[in-house]
Amino acid sequence: MSTSGDCGLSAGLAILGVVQAGNRQLLGDAVLGMAVSAVVAVAVTMDLGGTRGPDLVAYVFAAGLGALMLVRRRFPVLALAATAVGLIAYHAAGYPPIGLALPVAAGLYSAAEAGSLVVAATVAVALVLVSTTFRLMEGEDPEYLLGFELSSTIGLMVAAIALGAAVRATRLLRAEQRRTIARAAAEREHEARRRVEEERLRIARDLHDVLGHTIAVISVQADVAREALDNDQAGARSALTIIRRAGDDAIRELRGTLGLLRDADQGDGRAPTASLRHLDALVAATTGSGLAVQLSTEGEPVALPVVVDATACRIVQESLTNCLRHARATKAEVRLRYERDRLGITVADDGRGADLPHEPVGRGLTGMRERAALLGGHLAVSSRPGAGFLVEASLPLEAPR
Repeated sequence: MSTSGDCGLSAGLAILGVVQAGNRQLLGDAVLGMAVSAVVAVAVTMDLGGTRGPDLVAYVFAAGLGALMLVRRRFPVLALAATAVGLIAYHAAGYPPIGLALPVAAGLYSAAEAGSLVVAATVAVALVLVSTTFRLMEGEDPEYLLGFELSSTIGLMVAAIALGAAVRATRLLRAEQRRTIARAAAEREHEARRRVEEERLRIARDLHDVLGHTIAVISVQADVAREALDNDQAGARSALTIIRRAGDDAIRELRGTLGLLRDADQGDGRAPTASLRHLDALVAATTGSGLAVQLSTEGEPVALPVVVDATACRIVQESLTNCLRHARATKAEVRLRYERDRLGITVADDGRGADLPHEPVGRGLTGMRERAALLGGHLAVSSRPGAGFLVEASLPLEAPR
């Protein structure tokens, strides 16, 4: 069976269900209409008063009141109005009294269910007043009419209106609940997509930082090894050792990142591998690549949240990578400043600098700003041609909730 065939079968079953539900409603309305016509016809036949005896027109009124039950769902206000007009015309013609409650109850219910509560109440009051007036004028017993029948008629009318209003309120409540559930599901889906996107961006930044720094170190040391291969074998070996170490570090961090991806569904809580604890090794590798790096710390170091620690390390790593690849610098200074509630990071070099407003900013700088902003911190890069680059970042010591 093809997928299109399955869809067609499902659609056919749904249509069949709707048709069957509609048929059940139509059958119920037909039964109700016949019951109304039969009760009114019996009341007409009993001839309990009035100035005019039963005739064919009176039974036509009975049939018409029953027939209105067939259209009360589609046209509730119109059916109620037609019922009211028919009853008034019937009493005005002087036919025997038939009561109000049963002929008009279904119309009142349908109008209230459709939301026309004021219309239903107005019609009910008007019918009670008109019918009572006509019957008193025709000489009916006031004690029976006002003391017994009127109270039961009003009670049934109020019950019909209240039931219709309650059904409408229940239907609206269920519809609102369905909308709330749908909105909640959409919000959960949106939140899931947002988190996936954030995780994708975080992993992309990590890979960019790791590979960018490693490739920069390898590129510089490969040039050193090539130049020293013939005349300075010790220097060539040193350069190759640094290349090997940089490659091992990159593999270690890539394995950590891939491990996070593999275990994302298990939620084992493993943290990113980048940390300020590795800063000495990063500085050593960068210094071995020909860029003299001076590391200094101000204030009393404190334990940092994992995400703040990793972000701080990535900012320093990306800054030193830019020094190696783009700045043509010979030395750089990295300064960490532990304040009461923030960690300050400054990376400065003596390279060629740039005219930042007129030169494009790479993805590395954009990624550093995004990392800092996600934590509630900020990052600024300043430079002047011939004056080197200055990267200044400030991160909160507490990770955001």
